[in-house]
Amino acid sequence: MWTTCRDPRHTATTAAAAAVGRVRAQRPRGFTLVSVVFILVVLAALGAALANITVRQQMGSAASLETARALQAARAGLEWAAFQVLRNPAPPAVAPACFATTSFTVAGLSAFTITVSCTRTPGAGTVSDGATALAFYTLVANACNAPAAGACPATGTPQITYVERQLTWTVAR
Repeated sequence: MWTTCRDPRHTATTAAAAAVGRVRAQRPRGFTLVSVVFILVVLAALGAALANITVRQQMGSAASLETARALQAARAGLEWAAFQVLRNPAPPAVAPACFATTSFTVAGLSAFTITVSCTRTPGAGTVSDGATALAFYTLVANACNAPAAGACPATGTPQITYVERQLTWTVAR
């Protein structure tokens, strides 16, 4: 069983402790809440900035991939055009005239339309290089992922995802 001490020295100590407790109770509160809110705002801003950076990197990566695909589509168009003027009809037949400007898609790159054009020099006949008769063809292939009226390049203001590549070859037959 506990007994109460009646010593005056202990009573003063107890009263001083009670006074200190009252002082602590009267100290302003909420400093921790302000700190937590500040930290949350800073972390939210940091998270939003990181999300923005991630989205921009994703868009840049996708654009880079589409650019590579457009390059390969334009290259496929040039290969097709070179076949048309160099091997169709097969030599030693007379060099053909240029084909009309043509637009098409290629399997595997169906998101891209390829427009191929041809210019022959000279327009008819050949030029001589010693005993060799030559006809020169300038082939232009343009590949894009948003053609205008079914042909590339697109006209007007392009979309943000628009990609286009143009390649030119000069071949002789």
